[in-house]
Amino acid sequence: MKRFITLIAAALLMVAWLSGCMTQTMAQTDSRWITVFNGVHANEWSPIGNANWRIQEGSLQGDVGAGFLVSKKSYKDFELRAEFWSDEEANSGIFIRCADPLKVTSENAYEVNIFDKRPDPSYGTGAIVNVAKIGTMIKAAGKWNVLEISAKGPVMSVTLNGVRTVDSARDARLASGPIALQSAGGTIKFRKVEILPL
Repeated sequence: MKRFITLIAAALLMVAWLSGCMTQTMAQTDSRWITVFNGVHANEWSPIGNANWRIQEGSLQGDVGAGFLVSKKSYKDFELRAEFWSDEEANSGIFIRCADPLKVTSENAYEVNIFDKRPDPSYGTGAIVNVAKIGTMIKAAGKWNVLEISAKGPVMSVTLNGVRTVDSARDARLASGPIALQSAGGTIKFRKVEILPL
């Protein structure tokens, strides 16, 4: 009888676990999310600068030169998820609401930084340069990370590996524009980029 009860309990635990997995999978495959890089091709992006962007081992990689991959589409309010890997020397970031897709800077776009060794660490990895500092530097080098960005009107938030690094920063200078992936030093890899227009 004890063995029967143990088997029933194990079966119930398995059903609960599978139910949780299915709920999580359904949330991750929400059809409203648009994949703008899937590890295969970069058709949604235009290069500027002289960075040596290439697709290698299922990721967009840059490790020589400086430049951007700029999305061909413009976005206003959205949530963005990106999986990235950087080495210790990487100077990179995801720029949002770029005002000039031919000349991207932290002055004419919002730069969500990926830069563990930034001289001013308050705007290091997970910060929005010149808009929102981070309290604690989170090192991203040497592993795959998930960066989530939310932009709704003038309010922006950033989450790195489940830790909120910027919470409800406000800046109304830029309302919409393309997204740009940066390679400006060291090695950076992006293996998945998704966006949910709001």
